[in-house]
Amino acid sequence: MIGATMDLQKLLDEPLNQLVEDAIEKGMLPVGYACSMVPEVLLSIGKLFPVRLRAPNVAGTEMADVYLSSVICSLSRSLLEFALEGKYSFLKGFVFTASCDHLRRLNDNLRYCEKPEFIDILDIPHKITDEAVQWTIDELRRFAQQLKSHFGVDAGNENVMEAIRRRNILNTLLRRINDLRKSQNPPFSGTQYHRLIMATQVVPPDDAINLASEFLESVTRNAEHPRFRARVMLVGGNLDDPSYTEIIESQGALVVADRYCTGSFPALEPYALEGDPYEILARRVLTITRCPRMMEGFPVRLEYIMNLYREYAVDGIIIESIKFCDTWGVETSALVSRLRERGIPVLRLEREYHQSGEGQLRTRVQAFLESMGK
Repeated sequence: MIGATMDLQKLLDEPLNQLVEDAIEKGMLPVGYACSMVPEVLLSIGKLFPVRLRAPNVAGTEMADVYLSSVICSLSRSLLEFALEGKYSFLKGFVFTASCDHLRRLNDNLRYCEKPEFIDILDIPHKITDEAVQWTIDELRRFAQQLKSHFGVDAGNENVMEAIRRRNILNTLLRRINDLRKSQNPPFSGTQYHRLIMATQVVPPDDAINLASEFLESVTRNAEHPRFRARVMLVGGNLDDPSYTEIIESQGALVVADRYCTGSFPALEPYALEGDPYEILARRVLTITRCPRMMEGFPVRLEYIMNLYREYAVDGIIIESIKFCDTWGVETSALVSRLRERGIPVLRLEREYHQSGEGQLRTRVQAFLESMGK
């Protein structure tokens, strides 16, 4: 298990990892995306494959700060910094959604500074109505036509449905692994699982399926059963650095469930397999993603978290958000109030995208566990 975990971390150390390099040598085309509302299935057709944009071990954002305001979240600034440093030069394009002003500014400045050959931003509604569904279907079909025009891929219904089926294979494997976290003594840590989830987002789909299969086989054969003081759930926005989970777990808080943008749920919920594939993707983007940007959806998001809390026998919830994140900043305040009203121990953490303040994080988690009597 140690070897497998180290290999997963190696895939996360740089944007251009070995599996991506191998795929490029075979003629495949990586396209970067930066939001869970991007339907990565459409980037998994033909010779295309999606790569989630990350900035591992970013040292600073001096160049990006010239173009982006200091009150733009450090995720957006870090991604622009890596782009300006040429660390995304292997990508054949970028795709964003108009999820928030910060990502829109990132999109604008990438166009201005880098002038990539292919870049697109999807206009997704903020409400769920019949009109919004049709708008999103039309927007996804427009995007598919852009992919066809630029990359020559056939994003017809049959190919899109095949990509959906392949994604369901990966999701099924990851859910089987995730279900093992429900046991009283999970056979792996939240950090190991976090590495796996992130690794599947930065390699081609077939490689992601292989990684998940190998991980499942490994933990089934060599269970580790880490010791812990409390079972916690991580909730929040983008969290693509497993070292953050590792610091939390170093204090005895085993992460057994998660509901953050780059994590398990709701991403692992199965795709529908009948009907118009573009309608399937449109409804998934609007309803399954459950992003705080979606207006009037807070009660549904709250109950979703409550269901995970009960299903995974969680002792307490840690809510993290990146500083200056408008959507999660508002959402977090409401979540903390509602969860505490229900008697659930909650720790709220505001952080930068890059790992900093390790000592303070350890202290706050330690105090949180003690407040629960753990």
